[in-house]
Amino acid sequence: MSPFEQADNSTLSENEIRSPQVIQTGAGNVDKIRDILFGSQMRDYETRFARLEESLAKEISEIRETNRRRVDQLEQYIRQEFGALESRIKAERGERSDIAGQHARELKELGENLSRRLRELDDRGLNTERDLRNNLLQHSKELGEQITQRHEEVSSLLERRFHELRHGKTDRAALASLFSEVALRLNDQFQIPGAE
Repeated sequence: MSPFEQADNSTLSENEIRSPQVIQTGAGNVDKIRDILFGSQMRDYETRFARLEESLAKEISEIRETNRRRVDQLEQYIRQEFGALESRIKAERGERSDIAGQHARELKELGENLSRRLRELDDRGLNTERDLRNNLLQHSKELGEQITQRHEEVSSLLERRFHELRHGKTDRAALASLFSEVALRLNDQFQIPGAE
């Protein structure tokens, strides 16, 4: 016999209606009703949270991979530039060694020329190094700004999703009050205040 039939049966005494077994059966039915009414919503919320976490993890992974690729490209570019600079310096040094072996009459002129070219190379080397450092600093700033922007976008998206979920869910206090009233009505224990 269901709790509804027990509550409607006029042959049961008041002690039988208020027995722990009847109340426990009514509470079990309230849990079943709650699961029927809100179970799918809770599963839907859990699915949404799982998708949101998966999406965020994927975006963070993509950002990390993009940043890693960019840093690798930057490192490769710097290595190539240093390699080219080293090749040019080696070529210049080779030229100077050949020139130094020429006639004694040209030795002074070649020495002056060599000193001048070394200064130019040093200046060029310093300028190249400064340019490389500036480029590296600029790239790192851009990467930092992109990482910050992506972080803010992800945080904003997460906040927006949590805000949507927070406003879309049912108020627990109102739901508990409703189920308490339903349980009291099922057990014929609900009394309207002021109605004696």
